[in-house]
Amino acid sequence: MKQQASITYYRLNREGILLITFIFSFMIILLPSCVRKKQKPIFSNSNISAVITRMTEIMVHDITNPPLGARFFSYACLAGYEVVSQNDNKFKSMHGILNNYPQIKKPDSIQSANYQLAALLAMMETAKKMQPSGKLMEAFEEKFIDSCSKSGLDEDVLNISKSYAVAISQRILAYAQSDGYNKISNLPRYTPLKIDGAWYPTPPGFLAPVEPYFNTVRTFTLDSAAQFKPLPPVTYSAKVGSPFYESASAVYREGNELNDDHRIIASFWDCNPFAMQDEGHLMFGFKKISPGAHWLGITGIACLKGNKSFEETMLIYTSVSIGLMDANITCWDEKYRSNRIRPETAIRKLINPQWVPLLQTPPFPEYTSGHSVISATSATLLTHFFGDNFSYNDSVEMTYDIPARAFKSFKQAAEEAAISRFYGGIHFMDAIVEGQKEGTKVGEWVLQKLNNH
Repeated sequence: MKQQASITYYRLNREGILLITFIFSFMIILLPSCVRKKQKPIFSNSNISAVITRMTEIMVHDITNPPLGARFFSYACLAGYEVVSQNDNKFKSMHGILNNYPQIKKPDSIQSANYQLAALLAMMETAKKMQPSGKLMEAFEEKFIDSCSKSGLDEDVLNISKSYAVAISQRILAYAQSDGYNKISNLPRYTPLKIDGAWYPTPPGFLAPVEPYFNTVRTFTLDSAAQFKPLPPVTYSAKVGSPFYESASAVYREGNELNDDHRIIASFWDCNPFAMQDEGHLMFGFKKISPGAHWLGITGIACLKGNKSFEETMLIYTSVSIGLMDANITCWDEKYRSNRIRPETAIRKLINPQWVPLLQTPPFPEYTSGHSVISATSATLLTHFFGDNFSYNDSVEMTYDIPARAFKSFKQAAEEAAISRFYGGIHFMDAIVEGQKEGTKVGEWVLQKLNNH
């Protein structure tokens, strides 16, 4: 009996040990998976930059014009920022700050959402609805969600975060719908004036004027499109020795005497989505980003170097894109008011019929210089967030085979961007100088509006 009892005990004990060993081994196998399931993926400023980069790529694909590009960027960033502001009380809602911006309530059903994920998805949802080739963003979004799932993020959290993003995006899209842009297509087609000193389409594409009614779109912070109306441009005159003739002659001389440094600067800041090349019977288009996309690329570089948090980065991107939108509206307001002739047209008429500028002339009036305006606005905003002496390497356009360039500050970069238009032969000097003043005023105004609420 004792022997039998001993054998029975041993067998139970052995089976118990085996069972415990099996359970322990199974737990070891599952433990990393369980930890991953509970672990929240960490999102960073690079994730926001990736969405902006994808938007830029789609704009290049669609040949999106600069003002419209600013519109796409601004609403996508607002969607992401709205989510951040609803979940971090250090960041204020744009309600009461931006013109007619709605009060958006956080949905009650999304308490377990990952708000950083929702912010990124809200940007994507907004971009894919607004951009013509939004399907390209949809593929990017699907790949991103799949990567989150593979990293261990719970499916319920993913789905709730996506629902949250869609809800916010719908409100932002409704806000965008009310800005008046959709009414532009109903306005009369703009016809260039065939009078001395007025803008007229330029070679090689002789493209139609871009966004002649963009000043009718609702501003974000400005009281009106003409709030910072610049001084009138130098009056057109064909008389030798007149201020206008001398201004045209200065562009002509620079174009004929370009040194290597000036040529490099002009090419670096070209950013002309409409560039074309005439090859006999064929016309080729070049893929280039817009000036606004370039400055948002700089924003991403600064946020990475400055080690800004996800939330801070969303605020900075949103602030710069708001500035880009208002800067484009005020600039385009002046362009079609003064309706000034481009240097290429004036020089061919007054000085040399065969003259060709280094850069291809964009298809809209000359005054003021768009790049000068939006660069000054962007530099003013970025300087506020990073300081006066923030050095960085601008590698934004390396994808387009343009080498990186070093800058000691955003203001230095903005000044170089502005003068590049003179070196490139596409702007008169007064359009550059007044454009810089105009852009700086817009940037300061945006900061005042953002900081006073």
